[in-house]
Amino acid sequence: MADPEVLGFEHMGLDPRLLQAITDLGWSRPTLIQEKAIPLALEGKDLLARARTGSGKTAAYAIPMLQLLLHRKAIGPVVEQAVRGLVLVPTKELARQAQSMIQQLATYCARDVRVANVSAAEDSASQRAVLMEKPDVVVGTPSRILSHLQQDNLKLRDSLELLVVDEADLLFSFGFEEELKSLLCHLPRIYQAFLMSATFNEDVQALKELVLHNPVTLKLQESQLPGPDQLQQFQVVCETEEDKFLLLYALLKLSLIRGKSLLFVNTLERSYRLRLFLEQFSIPTCVLNGELPLRSRCHIISQFNQGFYDSVIATDAEVLGPPVKGKRRGRGPKGDKAPDPEAGVARGIDFHHVSAVLNFDLPPTPEAYIHRAGRTARANNPGIVLTFVLPTEQSRLDKIEELLSGENGVPILLPYQFRMEEIEGFRYRCRDAMRSVTKQAIREARLKEIKEELLHSEKLKTYFEDNPRDLQLLRHDLPLHPAVVKPHLGHVPDYLVPSALRGLVHPHKKRKKPSSSCKKAKKTKAQNPLRSFKHKGKKFKPAAKPS
Repeated sequence: MADPEVLGFEHMGLDPRLLQAITDLGWSRPTLIQEKAIPLALEGKDLLARARTGSGKTAAYAIPMLQLLLHRKAIGPVVEQAVRGLVLVPTKELARQAQSMIQQLATYCARDVRVANVSAAEDSASQRAVLMEKPDVVVGTPSRILSHLQQDNLKLRDSLELLVVDEADLLFSFGFEEELKSLLCHLPRIYQAFLMSATFNEDVQALKELVLHNPVTLKLQESQLPGPDQLQQFQVVCETEEDKFLLLYALLKLSLIRGKSLLFVNTLERSYRLRLFLEQFSIPTCVLNGELPLRSRCHIISQFNQGFYDSVIATDAEVLGPPVKGKRRGRGPKGDKAPDPEAGVARGIDFHHVSAVLNFDLPPTPEAYIHRAGRTARANNPGIVLTFVLPTEQSRLDKIEELLSGENGVPILLPYQFRMEEIEGFRYRCRDAMRSVTKQAIREARLKEIKEELLHSEKLKTYFEDNPRDLQLLRHDLPLHPAVVKPHLGHVPDYLVPSALRGLVHPHKKRKKPSSSCKKAKKTKAQNPLRSFKHKGKKFKPAAKPS
């Protein structure tokens, strides 16, 4: 039950222009982290805040930052324009997201507060010109901020007043320890600082000693994931690797999963293997990974949020970005191009209206599971997490279960009962498709996509700036398969559909118009993504009580 005494935005003494922007965003009341952090930040206190992913941490630091800047300009003495706010994030995608959120909140005071993002290494020349104009807030990764400081493009020693370190628990794991220590030498002795994190680990404690001065610690008493009334979590035991591919094929092709979904795997090679497998059945997906140019990654996320794609395959941040500390650059195994060390998917990126997260591969750690699951059931929307588990992975699953259950020991990952015998008719098709996805096909597909995305990202940059509507037509889920795709696999004959599902399912069809998909996403947002069905008078649900 909601607390009637909760402190609303209108009671925090915020600038009317901020309140209007908050209203436009549809925020009727602050989240728990916002309610606790904003008043303390406005009092000038340093903050060390832990809150689960999707809880509104970005606005929790952006609102007081903008309020303090506006207040200073309104009543303080006239001073020279300078950079007074600095936001450090571990990835380029998070930098764009933070910049976008701050700009949305500053919609009605854009002339008074300017925000610049300097995370993209390829835009150094244009960034230098922007920094010469001394924006009020600068957002970027530690490596890019340090580079500009060393080149004297950015000067903070006499002007910085507010420092924000977002996703603090990732900065050291991404190899930014040395850059961060060097960066702090360019800052003034006195400034207000916020450390925002989803977890408190040893790296966060080390950052606390480096950055904060007598901070207030906000360790909110809330679970790391939403409750079962908002987020449903299931496990499905697959006897073999082939069963995982078969089950995913059936779920997507028979449209048993409704709405948008994120498919997580553990390696980049697996992501392309899965995409090429699904292409055999005319199920369009796109791969989001650190080898693609930044513009391509952000464009994929943007189009997914707009409803252009139903499914995105991703590898989480622990696989994409974190190299060995102090060794952030280089090439991958066998001469492959190393993924962008400042790219990350599973942490922090705000995917909109994700109905389901499918862990095709079991997450490597319990923390990775939490960050994957946090991509759905955001902002009070319902969601579901379905984790595929092999018998040999049971011990790792038990560790995840132990972390999620906490002290009460109540099972969180309920068994998802799916009758594999009902889809045995699809197995020969599954095997046929798996044989086509060879290592050579994967290598060719990766090379083909990188070449195409580089072309879209660089050669057509100027054209798309002049023709923004054409950019919306650029899709990332076009077929990649270098081998011959068998057309008959894209069609599902009625005799293969399980009898219990006939008349209820509609085989996956490639959507034609983004507008219809957007409407579909809105209509199905509040529905359970997994369908129930009746067979011989009995109703079967996606989950059963744990045995």
